[in-house]
Amino acid sequence: MTIRLYDTSARQIRDFSPVNDGCVSIYLCGATVQAAPHIGHIRSGLNFDIMRRWFAYRGYDVTFVRNVTDIDDKIIKKSAEQGRPWWSIGYENERAFNSGYDALGCLPPTYEPRATGHITEMIEMMRGLIERGHAYEADGSVYFDVRSFPEYLELSNQDLDELRQPAEEGITGKRDPRDFAMWKASKPGEPDWESPWGRGRPGWHLECSAMVHKYLGTEFDIHGGGIDLIFPHHENEIAQAKAFGDTFARYWVHNAWVTMSGEKMSKSLGNSVLVSEMVKQWRPIVLRYYLGTPHYRSTIEYSPDALREAESAFARIEGFVQRVVEKAGGAVEPAAEVPPAFADAMDDDMGVPQALAIVHTTVRQGNSALAADDKEAAVERLAEVRAMLGVLGLDPLDPHWAGGDQDRGEDLHGVVDTLVRLVLDQREAARGRKDWGTADAIRDQLNQSGLVIEDSPTGPRWTLGPR
Repeated sequence: MTIRLYDTSARQIRDFSPVNDGCVSIYLCGATVQAAPHIGHIRSGLNFDIMRRWFAYRGYDVTFVRNVTDIDDKIIKKSAEQGRPWWSIGYENERAFNSGYDALGCLPPTYEPRATGHITEMIEMMRGLIERGHAYEADGSVYFDVRSFPEYLELSNQDLDELRQPAEEGITGKRDPRDFAMWKASKPGEPDWESPWGRGRPGWHLECSAMVHKYLGTEFDIHGGGIDLIFPHHENEIAQAKAFGDTFARYWVHNAWVTMSGEKMSKSLGNSVLVSEMVKQWRPIVLRYYLGTPHYRSTIEYSPDALREAESAFARIEGFVQRVVEKAGGAVEPAAEVPPAFADAMDDDMGVPQALAIVHTTVRQGNSALAADDKEAAVERLAEVRAMLGVLGLDPLDPHWAGGDQDRGEDLHGVVDTLVRLVLDQREAARGRKDWGTADAIRDQLNQSGLVIEDSPTGPRWTLGPR
């Protein structure tokens, strides 16, 4: 068994070889909390949640660190626009991110450090870089000297002579316009902290380098994030950490975007779809299926039609699970191992689409067993399906999702169930007196209301139909 991952730095799929046998350390660039998350933000968390689950299934002891950037230019700008403290905006949106992760079934990280809790570590790193000749102070700010680090831009494969750093870094006191800020001198009205170079605040890139060093040490296994972070953020992280003396990440893994009309989903473009609103329109488990089942390196083009297709596909899986549980008369535990073809797909760069095809094939086999009244085979297929869905975080019988429609409110579900049962009793009475026209009319009316009625050996059952 060998897990293989596409390494951005190598530009190829590589066999995974951990720093420490039996362990895997993952650092994921998490939320910048200037606003509530849209589904493009949450996709990254979902992709790496599945990766983490797969490593755990393969027997690795996983340390998963997902940071929170709670101070940066965007948060300060929002603070000024809204007339609110920067920390109030950050904390409110951090909670919104965590609510989104939880709603979509992401396991909590091993550690979730905030940038502002690690100013001491950042100062220590800057001091070391200045001593080594890789950074310098100018007008109360500290800049990294990119020409002092020959490996700079190897991750993004750019030419230094053609490089221009983003304008928001500023140019005050820089020796070279391509040098980037690690510490920004204090400005009136902005949050600041004490440092050997005067009061100021950390640069975005420094935050992650310092937190990785604290929580995962000088060398770790996987650094993850969206493809938009390759430059400048990850490139600058590498420069700081390696110039400081760390070996840093062995593998760089990047997920693709969620797009709308061919553009990256972004608040600045006004095309974001907030997670808090999406979970009101769609069951969170369906949203997880939609965002988590395409390959992590493939772009997802958002559309309501695509979500409806995902809802229908998951309904086929969920319907099979429900039918077998009824047939078995109780719970069916997940199999100890997933099918070999599923494992092969996941080992090959987290090939979730190929793995999901095995799930649907197994569901079809299970449905055939149900049609043939082969209870034993149906139960065996369900055990396999549950094992596979568990890896993907999509097992409808998992306690997180138990109750199915509880995500739309248990109270409302109970009320609807009572009302539907009354109507179904009328339908059963019509069937009992062989009034098939009335029975069919009741079923059709329920279908038009968005409910699917299925006659089972234990009586009629209703579920919410596709949109």
